[in-house]
Amino acid sequence: MSHITVRVYGVLIDPIKGLLVSDEFIRGDYFTKLPGGGLEFGEGTRDCLVREFQEETGLDVTVGDHIYTTDFYQPSAFRAGDQILSIYYYVQPISLEPLQTRPTAFEFKPDEIADKNGQAEHTRWIPLNALSEDAMSLPIDKIVITSLLRTL
Repeated sequence: MSHITVRVYGVLIDPIKGLLVSDEFIRGDYFTKLPGGGLEFGEGTRDCLVREFQEETGLDVTVGDHIYTTDFYQPSAFRAGDQILSIYYYVQPISLEPLQTRPTAFEFKPDEIADKNGQAEHTRWIPLNALSEDAMSLPIDKIVITSLLRTL
């Protein structure tokens, strides 16, 4: 039985540091994506994003304007036959104080990626002058970044 999975992502831009991204190791593969994740039953999309940001980054955020919702068929990369619907919003941190980032992509310690079926994630900043759609792994993130670059 096929499912539609709703995912909600946040675009956090700091004028000095750049765009906050999440570098992730998922089931043996490496991805750079925007912070966010799956909508749980009973959640609104904005509540989901607040929860996901807290879980992934330790940040409390306020959710701002809607940026984009997937308007084409996107199959799931992880569950054959499933469809992904992604929703993107701007977010603002209440404080950046608890955020811990790493300077380079996929800077994982060996024990963090020892389990090839496991998952690990770290955040980092991509300076806005170095940002391109190629910095992102997921096809919908690439569309959002391309659109974002037109407005910067």
